[in-house]
Amino acid sequence: MAETEKAPFLPKVEPDKKAHVGHAVAILSGKGGVGKSFTSSYLAVLLRRMGYKVGILDADVTGPSIPYAFNVKGPVVGDGTLFFPVKSKTGIEIMSSNLLLNHPDEPIVWRGPMLSTLLEQFYTQVLWDVDYLLIDMPPGTADVSLTIFQKIPLSSAIVVSTPQSLVDLIVEKSAKMAELLSVPLLSLVENMSYILCPNCKMRIDIHGKVNYDIASKHGIPVVDEVPFDVDITKYMDEGKIEDLEFEYLKATAKAIVDVSKDSESLK
Repeated sequence: MAETEKAPFLPKVEPDKKAHVGHAVAILSGKGGVGKSFTSSYLAVLLRRMGYKVGILDADVTGPSIPYAFNVKGPVVGDGTLFFPVKSKTGIEIMSSNLLLNHPDEPIVWRGPMLSTLLEQFYTQVLWDVDYLLIDMPPGTADVSLTIFQKIPLSSAIVVSTPQSLVDLIVEKSAKMAELLSVPLLSLVENMSYILCPNCKMRIDIHGKVNYDIASKHGIPVVDEVPFDVDITKYMDEGKIEDLEFEYLKATAKAIVDVSKDSESLK
């Protein structure tokens, strides 16, 4: 497909009339293991600290991480029509496949169409009440990602990467998919970008000088670097991501808010 071509338009689905979703933002990367779930989790924490109502739709159905980061557990309950999202200790609304299981270590062995149907239900049949719904995307550009991009009205997307050429090659596919489906790319988050010396705090670029060709090539206005930091692993593994406090990702959180305000002013 030529770069100038766009994918066919499909009608977007809507939340239930009782629900409210202000802006939906996809957190994506074509590659696994680059820190999408951390990025989704901490952006939700930052937006919540800014006073907004926030939710996370965990779209990685077969490899969900969000419930662990927030130490939330199921089972999800509902009123017979809608599911109620589980709330974290600071009020972040969460819906994840792992919250539907009797035992969280059970695998979900489904084919693509079933996964896509479930994720559409996570958007349309959950009683969301959020200003921002962050969608933690699975790796790749196949059925599930395509369903989200084509069926859910996304305000923007955040691209997550790490500074290796092979990763950049795969992440590039996700960036091109977003463009193909007319979803604005708002920020490039470069996780594990460098380390700080524990003694002198000098920055060490362990991968060499990082270039941001993806950002410049696709006109992504914000670049956020996140170093190797043992606190990230510690707080994620302990389910205490809401207790983590550092400066990283604040530029991306601010950009999400600024772009949403700009879009509202045009309505």
